[in-house]
Amino acid sequence: MAPSFLSITSLYSSYLRRCFTGAGLSPQTIEIDDETSIHFWAPKPNHNPTHQKPCLVLIHGFGPMAIWQWRRQVQFLAPHFNLYVPDLIFFGGSTTKSSERSETFQAVSIGKLLEKLGVNKFHVMGTSYGGFVAYRLATTLEEKVEKVVIASSGINMKKINNEELLKRAKVEKIEELMLPETASQLRTLMGLSVFKRVKVIPDFFLNDFVNKLYLEHREEKLELLKGLTLGKDDTTTISPLTQEVLIVWGEHDQIFPLKMATGLKELIGKNVRLEVVKDTSHVPQIENPEEFNKIVLNFLRGSS
Repeated sequence: MAPSFLSITSLYSSYLRRCFTGAGLSPQTIEIDDETSIHFWAPKPNHNPTHQKPCLVLIHGFGPMAIWQWRRQVQFLAPHFNLYVPDLIFFGGSTTKSSERSETFQAVSIGKLLEKLGVNKFHVMGTSYGGFVAYRLATTLEEKVEKVVIASSGINMKKINNEELLKRAKVEKIEELMLPETASQLRTLMGLSVFKRVKVIPDFFLNDFVNKLYLEHREEKLELLKGLTLGKDDTTTISPLTQEVLIVWGEHDQIFPLKMATGLKELIGKNVRLEVVKDTSHVPQIENPEEFNKIVLNFLRGSS
């Protein structure tokens, strides 16, 4: 493994942190109980969360920590919202001694964090695995969560959807796709996640990315995959949400195909809007941040 000063991944991580601080956010860590510590980005500790702007929680997906997944959204949305961007447990600097591994546990932990920060009302947006957590947060803290954005997140998935994903990825186990250990495995994940593909990426860069962002807490992250309560059965088990919901999806998503978004729209609630971002796959917030950000802002600010 290359030392940090020679690592492209480490250098870019430093740039991402500067982007977050430039947007007015500060890195912080709080012990939410005797077992669990959450690292997160938020307005400075002396900031009044109820002052002027509404609060918005951004929940990242399975993969790198939050700064790698929400950079363009933080820069765009910070003038409009008080942003709270946690690293989920076993990502970034968030850890727990608890044996709990479900997405519900992640949601409860974020709820405890927000309570300690004095955030009583908030919107929430989650992408992919973070969408699972956002959904559970909206159900467990129904009175506190105002609007919900589910981005590229097949919370309505069934057992067959997991089987189909393994076939598309040509792997036998989900961890071979979601927790890559080699440059080749990371290429497979990128091929399914990104529509506009970069043709030549050197192995040394991909290996550096894997070593810096995927290997830490790998066993615990594998337990998180196994601990998911969604997608285990042949039928969908989700209940509708009472909040206004925006579903945002990449037109060519190969992790959760677009047909899952249309199915989710019928299940998730009565006041639901589906927006499809053209020429993107599983990460429209990264591939077309301008369009993604405009859709989200219009929804959260009440535009039709």
